Amino acid sequence: MSCSQEPDRKEKKESVIDIELGDITALDCDCIVNAANRSLLGGGGVDGAIHRAAGPELLKECRTLGGCETGEAKITRGYRLPAQWVIHTVGPVYSGRARDAELLANCYRNSLDLAKAHDIHSIAFPAISTGVYGYPLKDATEIAVSEVKKWLADNGDYFIEVIFCCFDKRAYDIYQACMAGNKI
Repeated sequence: MSCSQEPDRKEKKESVIDIELGDITALDCDCIVNAANRSLLGGGGVDGAIHRAAGPELLKECRTLGGCETGEAKITRGYRLPAQWVIHTVGPVYSGRARDAELLANCYRNSLDLAKAHDIHSIAFPAISTGVYGYPLKDATEIAVSEVKKWLADNGDYFIEVIFCCFDKRAYDIYQACMAGNKI
């Protein structure tokens, strides 16, 4: 899989949103986002997969970052990943409170702000907080799509390809429906 920019898109400076089904650690793009825990020292799910694929150098760099608060984002090199960068963001553990949605939206906004600050032009997101953190996939997808679209509208002068990388067909179908504006 590849999320490299097509030459005509880059020349036109049009930002795009794509949805891919597969393994985020295999994507050939500038940056992948890690749905990390607050320690940034690895864990299960996508976090563990990214740490395993990147190699021990990623853990070594993460130890220097002092953790990360929920909704915030920090950046490291990608090491053995095809992606040059990894942005680590900590999603909320789902509680059903309104604050959950705000913190999840912050994950996407802060990750995109950090990508822009580092001149990153292709970024892949997993479905943040939808694994062991328990965020309902449909609700999390609506927040992710809405927040990314809002960020792109607010940053119209900056070209970036945003990829929602779905690990399974169910998530892929939900992202497709949400992007199409269909009720999910």
